[in-house]
Amino acid sequence: MTHVWAVASYRAGENSQIFGLTERLHVELGWEISVKRLQYTRLAAANGIARRTTVDGVRPSSRDALVAPWPDLVVCAGVKNEPVCRWIRRASGNRTRLVFLGRTWARSDVFDLTITTPQYRVPPASNVLQNLMTQHGVTDAKLAAARGRWRDRLAAFPGPRVGVLVGGDSGPFVFGPNAARALVSQIRTLGGTPLVTTSARTRPEAVDVLAAGLPKGSLLHRWRPDDPDNPYLGILALSDALVVTSDSIAMLSEAAAAKRPLYIFDVGAVQRPDRSFKSRVYGTMMQVMPERLSRDLGVFHDAFVRSGHAVRLGEAVGRPGPGCEAEAEATVQRIADLLRL
Repeated sequence: MTHVWAVASYRAGENSQIFGLTERLHVELGWEISVKRLQYTRLAAANGIARRTTVDGVRPSSRDALVAPWPDLVVCAGVKNEPVCRWIRRASGNRTRLVFLGRTWARSDVFDLTITTPQYRVPPASNVLQNLMTQHGVTDAKLAAARGRWRDRLAAFPGPRVGVLVGGDSGPFVFGPNAARALVSQIRTLGGTPLVTTSARTRPEAVDVLAAGLPKGSLLHRWRPDDPDNPYLGILALSDALVVTSDSIAMLSEAAAAKRPLYIFDVGAVQRPDRSFKSRVYGTMMQVMPERLSRDLGVFHDAFVRSGHAVRLGEAVGRPGPGCEAEAEATVQRIADLLRL
């Protein structure tokens, strides 16, 4: 039995990728998955930036989970986890394989496989898998289950139904009141009934603007942590079309799995963009600092549109996309080949 450690990240977006990929490894290959949740010290990020191989950045109480028998594979993400995962491989006598999601701080050849996406601009290499979309757990089976669970509740909203997935601040972009007003205005041009769900990153003042501006009879779900009644999957499964804010590569990737007409709402194209100190600093970094210190979401959006998965809201009529199962299955196969080697 192949044993995999899913080393959880300290960021929710990375965890959705880690758990989405490892769930596929379990379902499709039958591999055994163990989740390792770590607590970090103040040294954790510095150890990653310094490219160390150590568990010094993990609190002693968490190190108890990092003991033999060592796994065949580790799946991880985040700079704080890089030193820990290299330490696991060394402790295993270099038998454990390391798969990293996103962009590594260390050289990519330090890991057996890096699975990345366009916005990170990782140079090509034999051990780098350049995917279009992020890893996630939205599968045809989960969408079918969501249709069964949510059909009766969402049937109260007349069609056509337009699912709207709202993110938040990301890099140089701020999803504030101005962006929310622009989103409402563009949603209205599509017609139909909006089914809107927010996320952990959505500013409360932006949610208030959405609530005031959406057409009568719309659904607006305000995100809450650990909410068993979050309609997110139901909206993906039962909407006739989908709109996703451009800040979230993960939500765009998940929406692509629904194979519905998909529209990108470009937060950066708002006429009077919202600003924050953090967004201004990030924008400056993109202009003057090395690429590894920033992401360029526009690179992803261009590739996503070219591949037929979406159109930009207001520019064209969306058509059902090709889905993302082929890319996900190819990723699972690449990891299976890695362990066979």
